[in-house]
Amino acid sequence: MTSALAPNVLAVVPARFASTRFPGKIIAPLCGKPLVLHTYEQARRAAQVREAVIATDDRRVLEALAPFDARVVMTRADHASGTDRIAEVAAGADADIIVNVQGDEPLIDPDTIDAAVGALLESPDVPMSTARRLITERGKIEDPNVVKVVCDARGRALYFSRSPIPHIRDAEDRQGAPRCYWQHIGLYVYRRDFLLRYAKMDQTPLERLEKLEQLRVLENGFPIAVIQTEYECIGVDTPEDLERVRGLMEEQKGT
Repeated sequence: MTSALAPNVLAVVPARFASTRFPGKIIAPLCGKPLVLHTYEQARRAAQVREAVIATDDRRVLEALAPFDARVVMTRADHASGTDRIAEVAAGADADIIVNVQGDEPLIDPDTIDAAVGALLESPDVPMSTARRLITERGKIEDPNVVKVVCDARGRALYFSRSPIPHIRDAEDRQGAPRCYWQHIGLYVYRRDFLLRYAKMDQTPLERLEKLEQLRVLENGFPIAVIQTEYECIGVDTPEDLERVRGLMEEQKGT
């Protein structure tokens, strides 16, 4: 993690109420608070983050967060993605760097946020950064819901895919558990001007095929810095996920 303090970093937590598998999950009760409030508080703990805000399209989220000390803004309801919602907030923000923190990750690691911001501070030519974690569970390699990333020698993304990448051709090289598979962690850090430009770009062919927005950046020829982390992404997509996170939080309190 870099020791230099970013001049003005804003963390934006998109909080969309609708969810196919778990409607209203973003404000589901979790250890005495709405789920998204935990995410917001974790983002604020990052040393590089000057301000944080929750961006929502639904007044039910605004009302659920009213009793708490959190900055919440209303955005348009017709955004196609969380990135578009983030860009709306960024357009009116006085910030140099924007961090997109997924609202359904209440255990997001502040140190990982700091490291991703640091990647932009250290490389003025890079407009965007994200994170990756070594995959040690073999089942995740084949899981299309676990996005994989491969990087060049400088730690910049070459490609993101739902398929196992790289493909190991020879059987002898597939023995054991090769340490070559990396899970992409869905944390994004942008330079503000690039985010506003990116949100206006048309979808690209590979993005449509893989259903991965970050491929739009690569297909347009822009680099993405990818930092390494040991943080294991635990998003809440179902009520079962919520109970798993609740158990982890109660364990942390007990230690």
